[in-house]
Amino acid sequence: MLVMRLQRVGRKNDPSFRVIVNEKERSAKAGRVIELVGSYNPRTKAVDLKAERIRYWLSKGVQPSGTVHNLLVSKSVISGSK
Repeated sequence: MLVMRLQRVGRKNDPSFRVIVNEKERSAKAGRVIELVGSYNPRTKAVDLKAERIRYWLSKGVQPSGTVHNLLVSKSVISGSK
């Protein structure tokens, strides 16, 4: 099963995250991802999402994590409640 989740990158005490599509059993830290579909920086609140690719993966049955789901709803990529 595929999931859409956050992968932490960046220095110590300076987090930033990638939004990735990965297998559920594989750790986000493993390095091998199927596709990188966006990024999120919580310090600057900068969000860069590839909306078309995200919709494609969701149509294929990829399940977003809770945090990614809330991020997609707030950026109007998908509709729903947080």
